[in-house]
Amino acid sequence: MKFFSKYGSVALLVMGMALQLSAQNNDFRKKAPASGPAPKIEMGAYTEFVLDNGLKVIVVENHKLPRVSFQLSIDVPPFKEGDVAGAADIAGQLLSKGTTTRTKAQIDEAVDFIGASLNTSAEGIFGASLTKHKDKLIALMADVLLNPAFSEEEFTKLKTQTLSGLAASKDDPATIAQNVAQVLNYGKDHPYGELTTEETVGKITLQDCKSYYDNYYRPNRGYLVVVGDISVADAKKIAQQHFGAWKKKEMTLATIPAVKGPAANQVSFVHKTGAVQSLIYVTYPVDLKQGSPDVVKAQVLNTVLGSGFSGRLFKNLRETKAYTYGAYSTLQQDRYVGYFNAEASVRNEVTDSAVVQFMYELELLTKEKVSQKELDLAKNQIAGSFSRSLENPQTVARFALNTSLYKLPKDYYATFLERLKAVTSEDILATAKKYIKPGNANIVVVGDKDASAEKLKTFSANGKVHFYDIYGTKINMDGAVVPTGMTAEAVIDSYLKAIGGKEALMGVKDMTMSMTTSAQGQTIGMTIQRKAPNKMAMTVDMSGMVLNQTKFDGVKGEVSQMGQAQPMDEAGLKELKDQSAMFAELEYAKNGAKLELKGVEPVEGKDAYKIEITSASGKKSTDFFDKATGLKIRSIETQEGPQGPTSSTSDYEDYREVNGVKVPYRLKTVGLAPFPLVFEVKSVEVNKGIDDSVFQVK
Repeated sequence: MKFFSKYGSVALLVMGMALQLSAQNNDFRKKAPASGPAPKIEMGAYTEFVLDNGLKVIVVENHKLPRVSFQLSIDVPPFKEGDVAGAADIAGQLLSKGTTTRTKAQIDEAVDFIGASLNTSAEGIFGASLTKHKDKLIALMADVLLNPAFSEEEFTKLKTQTLSGLAASKDDPATIAQNVAQVLNYGKDHPYGELTTEETVGKITLQDCKSYYDNYYRPNRGYLVVVGDISVADAKKIAQQHFGAWKKKEMTLATIPAVKGPAANQVSFVHKTGAVQSLIYVTYPVDLKQGSPDVVKAQVLNTVLGSGFSGRLFKNLRETKAYTYGAYSTLQQDRYVGYFNAEASVRNEVTDSAVVQFMYELELLTKEKVSQKELDLAKNQIAGSFSRSLENPQTVARFALNTSLYKLPKDYYATFLERLKAVTSEDILATAKKYIKPGNANIVVVGDKDASAEKLKTFSANGKVHFYDIYGTKINMDGAVVPTGMTAEAVIDSYLKAIGGKEALMGVKDMTMSMTTSAQGQTIGMTIQRKAPNKMAMTVDMSGMVLNQTKFDGVKGEVSQMGQAQPMDEAGLKELKDQSAMFAELEYAKNGAKLELKGVEPVEGKDAYKIEITSASGKKSTDFFDKATGLKIRSIETQEGPQGPTSSTSDYEDYREVNGVKVPYRLKTVGLAPFPLVFEVKSVEVNKGIDDSVFQVK
């Protein structure tokens, strides 16, 4: 008790002094500590020199790891390729596909042997390796650069791959929206508004690729950036030895057209039948150049608006409204002309509501200052990202290249954090008023017009929705007039007549169709056998090995994978029953399918009747029939997936007659796999007497 009393009084005295000191400091916990000066950025030293042929060399020494990289960048100004758009990209890829001294296989083997990497593109060549292999690597790079073989065989392969990629992207909403946004923002006469299409790639010749290389791959338009465990003296020796003989040549630069933003809001719609979501872009060009005093302010502004989870768009459209999984924005600087873009994929039924929220957030930025909390959060995010990026030597190299390429002040990046710290909420408001244009935007939507287009008219200054194809060409979506008295049943009857007539079709008792497709370099075979009235068997094989077998005997079904058979569940049996009919259109009335004529729409430049079919099991599909020929040219099906409904599109081409019946010999499907599948029919056999054992289910 005596102990507690003695030391307890001391504790009370200390407590009283602490309370008195706290009062004198006016409760410091209620005030955030004052921010200190922006940290000084140590960018790392780099050295520049120029070879006699004009090649600019930038060396960034970093001896922490025994690695070195070489980036040869060609300063290619924007230019139009015209009818052969895409030639530059193929030319860039061709560089690594063989030289006059090495085949592609030999180049690949040499790179693998030293554990290096080597990539080429339309704008240059990149290579990286251990320091001890740098001489071998740079010799390979010089050979690739100076002695390209431009093999016809490799050119054909790359052209085929390019066409395959374009076919895949034709159904991708993001690619479609980007295409249309480019055309609308810059115009088709501007290099940034030029698109690579299947048509332009089809016209590219090997000579076009050679011409691009000859015109633009010149040392006086080049920068060699060397980064890593190498001295400046070694870099000079290597650069002179391998690139010193590269002949310079002057180039006439094309005039780049001026770009003007939209005078008022315009809604531009790309129709995608069966789409369950709308992809929205709010976009327009901006005059924001590299090195502009507005760049840092614009970066903070965009971080507040739509950089990610903390952005206003994300919080509004996802967290508050639950319209989307994510909403983002970009305010992009560029050497010639930049752009603004805000985007989100939303459910069809909230497309117009989502546009309302986009416009609300854009307008708010131009009318009210951002809060200090938002401003500090955005600046901290940017500062953290910038500081982390400096840990990578490639960042220093990129900054050095940008400084030279865009004629920036030498301390542009070293003083970045100082300029970032100085940004105020008043700066953000002024920057928003300059670059955020809620009344002068291209509102691009990719989705199903029947679900959302009509409700978007209110956002267009002229009260109209303008329709475009996937390459940004304006089209008329009113469609041809449906003839008086035309019905869905009449369209189906016309189709049946076009492929042979009901009598001929009913005379088909069995049919075997064999086809192939390519997937990731492998050839896959598929054989489908049907026997009236409702038996079906399908076999999928690769390299002679059966991967999958499906059988339906009219009542029971099974699926076998790698020899292991499993009975079909109820849902699968319903689907197989729909697929097993020899000609499904003959059975619509008998099977209780409901048909609805939805009008006429253009499909690949052809007017087509659009028929919505609902099977007795409730499954929906939409078929398109060429108005001129009566043939079915497209079918779209919607399936329920783990993340909601998805759709797949099948195009039917190259109809040929077999035993009095026309069948499509080419089938293109998009949406069933991560890449498009093109099936080429190899043979069709009719009424060959298929034995029932083919369809037997154990």
